[in-house]
Amino acid sequence: MPEKREPVVMSHALKIPGVNKLAGKRVVLASASPRRREVLQTCGLAPEVVPSTFEEDLNAADFEDIHEYPVAMATHKAVEVYERLLKENPDDGPDLIIGADTVVLTHAQPLTSDIHPSELPPMRQELLEKPESKVDNLRMLLELNGSCCEVVTGVSIVFPTLQAPGFTIRSIEERTLVYFSDNPIHLLEAYADSGEGLDRAGGFAVQGLGGLLVRKIEGDYQNVVGFPAASFFRFLDMLVEEDDEFLEV
Repeated sequence: MPEKREPVVMSHALKIPGVNKLAGKRVVLASASPRRREVLQTCGLAPEVVPSTFEEDLNAADFEDIHEYPVAMATHKAVEVYERLLKENPDDGPDLIIGADTVVLTHAQPLTSDIHPSELPPMRQELLEKPESKVDNLRMLLELNGSCCEVVTGVSIVFPTLQAPGFTIRSIEERTLVYFSDNPIHLLEAYADSGEGLDRAGGFAVQGLGGLLVRKIEGDYQNVVGFPAASFFRFLDMLVEEDDEFLEV
């Protein structure tokens, strides 16, 4: 028997096709991140939270395009939770799993440049995930200081279909540029010592004390927080428009 749950669509949610389609559905966020949950709730969506147990052991160096790495991570997280929940209770499987992964890439090229990316000299972007310690956090901040980094979030959704293997995966990615001020070393040391950045990709939280280090954001602010809500809800609207059977199985 399906469990009785709180409505996933909250009263203040906008009445748009993608949100309307989720009414009465079992929607699960495959992440323990409180920031992602808060962003979704702000937009009127209150999914169940079932953190993924995927080991996150993918090697970023295996990807020809580093931007594909967070999308692959998000996909593995979402599929793991979908298969686990379906195995636990085949009669009450999820209707939609949302997986997400955020990384920070150094040496980003400004979006406003008049020069086409193909004309720029090749530059190796370093992948920054969560720092391992306060010392590692300071290393990341020194790398980012006075420069522009790229925050990339991959979002993958998994939902049941009649075709093998029984589910479909659809994904998007969002890129946002974050420009760091040329901060004095004592400010970077104080921030690293605060510990706020230890649980954040890139070692900073733009919505917290880390905002003191940043002079400008170009793109989706919520993406830097951890979830690209605007792109996600446009994505759901597109799926509803393109696929009459979306979430109908």
